Amino acid sequence: MGERVTVELDAEALAAAREAGIDLSELLTHALRRRLPNLHAADRAEEARKWYEENKASVDAYNKIIETEGLFSDGMRMF
Repeated sequence: MGERVTVELDAEALAAAREAGIDLSELLTHALRRRLPNLHAADRAEEARKWYEENKASVDAYNKIIETEGLFSDGMRMF
């Protein structure tokens, strides 16, 4: 559980967020992580490592296809 903070919002924004089922704590955390790339850097690196390990076979298979077949846009590029 995080620390409690007070945030002021206009009534219309708050009502719209509630109606849409938006978790404001989650939204603020997500926005801060985007604006502050080093926030929770160790956690993010661990998540990235786990994702790569879980998807390594697919990533490797895709890379092998690109090595042998090239990219679909290879004949279209002008540079």
